[in-house]
Amino acid sequence: MNPSSPPSRTAADETRLKVLYHYCRLQMPEIAIPEMQFQDAIQRTYTVYAPKHKGEIPLSWESYLAGLNVLDWLVCVGCLNGLERAWEHLFAARTGRSDALLVDALRKRACWLYPRNEERQETAVAEFWGYLLVPDNDTREPILTRYDGRRPLTPWLITIFQNLQITKLRRDRKIATILDSDDPIPLPGRPTSEEHWRDIFCQSGREWLRQIKDQDRLLLGLRWRYGLTQRKIAPIFDVNEGTITRRIDHLRNEAHEFIYKRMVEQDWPGGDLLDMFLSEMGSILLDDPNFSADQLSRLLSTIGKELPEATPTKSE
Repeated sequence: MNPSSPPSRTAADETRLKVLYHYCRLQMPEIAIPEMQFQDAIQRTYTVYAPKHKGEIPLSWESYLAGLNVLDWLVCVGCLNGLERAWEHLFAARTGRSDALLVDALRKRACWLYPRNEERQETAVAEFWGYLLVPDNDTREPILTRYDGRRPLTPWLITIFQNLQITKLRRDRKIATILDSDDPIPLPGRPTSEEHWRDIFCQSGREWLRQIKDQDRLLLGLRWRYGLTQRKIAPIFDVNEGTITRRIDHLRNEAHEFIYKRMVEQDWPGGDLLDMFLSEMGSILLDDPNFSADQLSRLLSTIGKELPEATPTKSE
């Protein structure tokens, strides 16, 4: 049997789906999906998720429905069916601890990806809304049809937006490093080579690492030096996995803002800042003596924990 093909539904599965349908109607009556369309949508979404699933094959309906983010899934289905109230929910969605609107979070990432290029920032966000329903060469299929319902919708859309823009940047990298005629001309005598700007980036990254809190330093060390997943890190801090994910997102955002500000202060002409993050930030962190095994062990001891046994370091 094809693992992406839904198994036959038992009587218990049909009951679960019936209950789920009426739960959606009660929780969001304004997104009124006819039951037949509801059944078709849940069948399609199952086939989107099943190939990614690691575990029982075929994935049972009980297991799939147990992990479904029901109301996010309903908003997605409503948007795909052209329901205005579903789009209103999506536009009003909030993101993480910053509690920013989805569109504002997309604009913020566009600013990082295309610094000093307001036109491209606005174009990236505007085009993304269209790609939710209509594919282009990079998306291959409407973005919303790829949502599997297993992750919260808003963070997933932000990740898809960022990945899509990275794809475009890498494809058009030579364009991202060329000055437009309206860009400020660098000051005379100031070096402008890529190597120079990477040096400035690395200096700024080290400066940011020096001023973060010990708890954040420990988190980054466990994640990148020891390669622990959010799930394994969470018990160390006595929090849930989602809290660790949000803290990592917050630190990444903070690092972007800090380093971008320092680069601009040095008259950076703009370019692919994200490429520097991908190629340099890991080395900066692992080369910092504050992230040595001894230092991380000391930080762990302050909260009564120990380094995970038999966990290889990435660099010493």
